[in-house]
Amino acid sequence: MATAISANKAELLAIADAVAREKLIDREIVIEAMEDAIQRAARARYGAENDIRAKIDPKQGDMRLWRVVEVVDQVEDYFKQVSVVDAQKLQKGAVVGDFIVDPLPNIEFGRIAAQAAKQVIFQKVRDAERERQYEEFKDRAGEIITGVVKRVEFGHIVVDLGRAEGVIRRDQQIPREVVRVGDRIRSLILSVRRENRGPQIFLSRAHPDFMKKLFAQEVPEIYDGVIEIKAAARDPGSRAKIGVISRDSSIDPVGACVGMKGSRVQAVVQEMQGEKIDIIPWSPDLATFVVNALQPAQVARVVIDEEDGRIEVVVPDDQLSLAIGRRGQNVRLASQLTGSAIDILTEADASEKRQKEFVERSEMFQNELDVDETLAQLLVAEGFGALEEVAYVDADELSTIEGFDEELAAELQNRAQEALDRREAANREQRRALGVEDALAELPYLTEAMLVTLGKAGIKTLDDLADLATDELIQKKRAEPRRRKEGAAAPKEDKGGVLAEYSLSEEQGNEIIMAARAHWFADETQGDASADGEQ
Repeated sequence: MATAISANKAELLAIADAVAREKLIDREIVIEAMEDAIQRAARARYGAENDIRAKIDPKQGDMRLWRVVEVVDQVEDYFKQVSVVDAQKLQKGAVVGDFIVDPLPNIEFGRIAAQAAKQVIFQKVRDAERERQYEEFKDRAGEIITGVVKRVEFGHIVVDLGRAEGVIRRDQQIPREVVRVGDRIRSLILSVRRENRGPQIFLSRAHPDFMKKLFAQEVPEIYDGVIEIKAAARDPGSRAKIGVISRDSSIDPVGACVGMKGSRVQAVVQEMQGEKIDIIPWSPDLATFVVNALQPAQVARVVIDEEDGRIEVVVPDDQLSLAIGRRGQNVRLASQLTGSAIDILTEADASEKRQKEFVERSEMFQNELDVDETLAQLLVAEGFGALEEVAYVDADELSTIEGFDEELAAELQNRAQEALDRREAANREQRRALGVEDALAELPYLTEAMLVTLGKAGIKTLDDLADLATDELIQKKRAEPRRRKEGAAAPKEDKGGVLAEYSLSEEQGNEIIMAARAHWFADETQGDASADGEQ
């Protein structure tokens, strides 16, 4: 590249063309890089303070070098300014304010200048090449691409994609897959980001979308949109599940994905290093989809808790280990596929749980409503599980229970409301003992019970609450799907937001946070008003 500067004009253009073709960048960029290198070398020779320009004719290869000076009355910068008298010698009719071109002789490059010029051109070309790579790949995220393994660095696989390099990080590889330099490998373009070292193309073979794209390549109905993969979950290198649905009632989505004698699914399995794939019919009915997702296990009953976002699945005793799967794999994949936490119970577990809940609720009604055991059990049997349900339900629902009348219903509602008031008073007393300010009690949606929870978490002032993000306040806890069994070790759970147990909506959480921050804006307004008054 150093010889490019001192070569004759024909060679100069030939070298620019060759570099542009090799690096797949615009020829004008290469010529601009050469001009920049010549300008820098000329400034090193004539003085860096000079405003020196260089121009290479892109058609003929002629090179011109000149200095730009401004015509002024009184010269202050002798490198960039010239007096009117001296300007007349360079250009007749020059007046103050004109910029004059002062031609300079072409320079001969020494060894050091040539090396510097070479570095400038290399850097410009490299920057242009990186920009070209980024523009080429930035909109291709989600595509499958084939490349050649170039090297393996610290467990990360560097893949030659032809005109760029991609990297498959260790966590995006299929476990136990052996990859050698020179192997051809297919992967999903996960993301493309600008980095200081140039564009980074991150690839993946472990992402569920990689499996989806492989099926789209093998199953024409998916590519055409007749069959859609609605959900996918993977335990890379071991097992996967996909939920499929057909837009055409005459086409079986599972059969189409499996193919004749399993040819289609086997092609995907081989690419994913033998990963077993369960193809499941997707259903808009969550309970039905959960039953399908837990295949091959049989399910007796599904109970959906929409408030907590959990699903309780009851299976026969002999199906328990099959439903859970080895190391919990089957239920974990089913949970990822459906987007809900799944608890697996046997018939015996479910019966024991129901009996325990029945006893606990009955005792609560006995104590809080001051009624006998029979009446309390009757309320639970009719579906009542909390004091709020008794206190605020329509009176007709209570009076229509066998053995109840309007007078008894009204009395039960009064007692339930009194019990709730006692709870509220006890919580208020506890909240104040914790040091939670009364100002928090004036915020929307917050009950005394919630304020006690906030106080126990160390949130006692408006500023404490205002510093929280909405997620930190209300986000529901997420837990790994688990089988509830007495004596089993409880899994580690994400505790979620401080008030996660109260099922506040995101809108309510936002309103609480903004109400807590209101005094900040009031203080700012008062501060501005005080400043205006002082002025």
